[in-house]
Amino acid sequence: MTRQNYVFTSESVSEGHPDKVCDRISDAILDAFLAEEPNARVACETFATTNRVVVGGEVGLSSAAKLDTFMGQVDGIVRDCVKDIGYEQDEFHWNTLQLDNLLHKQSAHIAQGVDRDGAGDQGIMFGYACRETPELMPAPIHYAHAILRRLAEARKSGAEPTLRPDAKSQLSLRYENGVPVEVTSLVLSTQHALESQSSDDIRAIVEPYIREVLPEGWLTENTEWWVNPTGTFVIGGPDGDAGLTGRKIIVDTYGGAAPHGGGAFSGKDPTKVDRSAAYAARYLAKNVVASGLADRCVLQVSYAIGVAKPLSIYVDTFGTSEVPEAEIERAVAEIMDLTPRGIRDHLDLCRPIYARTSAYGHFGRAPEADGGFSWEKTDLVEALKKAL
Repeated sequence: MTRQNYVFTSESVSEGHPDKVCDRISDAILDAFLAEEPNARVACETFATTNRVVVGGEVGLSSAAKLDTFMGQVDGIVRDCVKDIGYEQDEFHWNTLQLDNLLHKQSAHIAQGVDRDGAGDQGIMFGYACRETPELMPAPIHYAHAILRRLAEARKSGAEPTLRPDAKSQLSLRYENGVPVEVTSLVLSTQHALESQSSDDIRAIVEPYIREVLPEGWLTENTEWWVNPTGTFVIGGPDGDAGLTGRKIIVDTYGGAAPHGGGAFSGKDPTKVDRSAAYAARYLAKNVVASGLADRCVLQVSYAIGVAKPLSIYVDTFGTSEVPEAEIERAVAEIMDLTPRGIRDHLDLCRPIYARTSAYGHFGRAPEADGGFSWEKTDLVEALKKAL
């Protein structure tokens, strides 16, 4: 039987965290390619350190001439990302950083399998949903994201001019009878402008925003607060710590509350099942929970490179469903084509919708009018019920 009383912790990082700077650049390059051609192929990795950004990986457009022309736009894309995040510090500035562009044409050996509608690689992908929040996400990661997103809004609006882009949050939530009821500890580290600002000064700035986003009653007299616990945090971003694309996969998904297949998302076009099939798995798991079939659901799919049909589908509802998991597995395969092309078509993934996913989680976000976060829709509820 699943534990009902426990404490669980998840962390998030802001858009200015070095790894997230890299995720943003990789996804912005992906978006630019997809805006040029919906069938563009992109596997872009980014590395960032003191006043330097390196991008590399494999890309493909319909003609070599078009690809050569497009390469000239990469410098501007990178600088626009860093500028929008807010880095204008001496050792990491959007206007003065050095960029090395090492992108090159996609391997023909990889392309041949994808061109036949097969998966771009082997791998396992997981999706998860639960009833802990209205968004059907685990509460610790959902609210860890919400805190940092709200602080970023305050920073960018000018309401908090001494906050800087790099930040991390961590929430430990106490559960009673399977329901989150209290924050036992809260960790918030944020970069700031002034050496003279103490941890107490930073807490005075951030606490109102934290209280604004957390559910009423979760912060109690027993909650431990750790705000900038090491003290001064002025040197931040890639100048303080090098960043890499794809190094925050648990932050990107469920905060450790559910399995992760291991593959990162950012910088990968939707022919890569690491990304598209993970989105499809979340979409199906969320619809299972939204339909009332289960209170929790984890769904796994697996693929082989060059092969279109998924090798397996696995569902676990942790004893919260009266419907056998095998029946749910059969139903989800019936109501959605889980080939790579089927996923792309169903969720309309061949669009420039990915830069917005690069910070504050790929899941638990509202579907957007232009197709962003289409995997968060709950439009399969009736089809699931009918199939069962």
